[in-house]
Amino acid sequence: MIKNIDELLNDSIANKYFSGVSYAIGTSNKIIDSNILGNLYWGGPELDHSSLFDIASVTKPIAILPLMFTLEEGMISLDDTVDFFLESYKDTNKAKITLRQLLTHTSGIPGQQPLYKDCNTVGEFHLKLKKLALTCKPGSKVQYSSQGFMILGEIIESIEQKTLDVVLKERVFLPLKMENTLFNPNHSFASNCVATEDCKWRGEIVQGQVHDENAIILGGVAAHAGLFSNSKDLIKLLQTILLSHRQDLSYFLKKSTVNLMGRNHTPHLQSGRSLGWQSKDLVNSPAGDYFSLSSYGHTGFTGTSIWIDPENDIFAILLTNRVHPSRENTSIIRIRQIFHNLAYQKIKEKDVMS
Repeated sequence: MIKNIDELLNDSIANKYFSGVSYAIGTSNKIIDSNILGNLYWGGPELDHSSLFDIASVTKPIAILPLMFTLEEGMISLDDTVDFFLESYKDTNKAKITLRQLLTHTSGIPGQQPLYKDCNTVGEFHLKLKKLALTCKPGSKVQYSSQGFMILGEIIESIEQKTLDVVLKERVFLPLKMENTLFNPNHSFASNCVATEDCKWRGEIVQGQVHDENAIILGGVAAHAGLFSNSKDLIKLLQTILLSHRQDLSYFLKKSTVNLMGRNHTPHLQSGRSLGWQSKDLVNSPAGDYFSLSSYGHTGFTGTSIWIDPENDIFAILLTNRVHPSRENTSIIRIRQIFHNLAYQKIKEKDVMS
């Protein structure tokens, strides 16, 4: 019988759901519980506290943080359109899609497009992206779209006149002292990265290179996927966001901006979306059953997730490599939900005792 988080995760490793896992749970000012379990790959070295995970789509809500800074600085409006920032989109079907629609996955741009299969260069990739047909009227439906976030990455670079990796380092990682969050790990980092898939396209088990194939064509730096990180760094980010929901911090977004970012912007549609984040839905939420409806977070295809509950002052981080060696393993869906249920109860139990 499962009684605590470690038992859940050790059982998951024993069942071959993933080879390694790192987690942390806590509040804005303390860590309640954390641990690292398992190996970098099956039969490989044990994880340590510096081991990095490919966080996949958890990249998305982190990558758009610079856009939130420009919003509060008066440089943009959420109703600004793509063609305002990107001249090359002026004569496309995406010209009048707004930042709000891109951020909330209501752009109508289809997701899960394997553009990498037909592209050898970044230029070819962007051309294919521009030509994608819309699947619905912008603003009418939540349709998860990594392709929309690729465009957001271009927009951020256009505004800042710097590459996305440099923008994130200057705007987010250095101020928060996130020293182990990066794109394209060099050799010294790569050997301590948790392995992902036995990739047929690359003909090898991927370790230290981004799992997402589209991100590979984009040079490993993109707003939809590509970041590597660990629980130590992500704790700094989530605790900062929780604090910012209550007060203005000199080194991060203002309270008003964080509250706007985390609010559900699609309550009238079939799925909840915040600005760059996933809102808590009533059913089938990755955050399980106890986290409040004002909570929000994001999941990653590789088996990662982060979640924030400002109402209860709670954060939860779960990093795994559930795609190792195959993406056919879908056990993480249920494991995430149970993990968050156990995390909530553990944190509340500590609050009562303290």
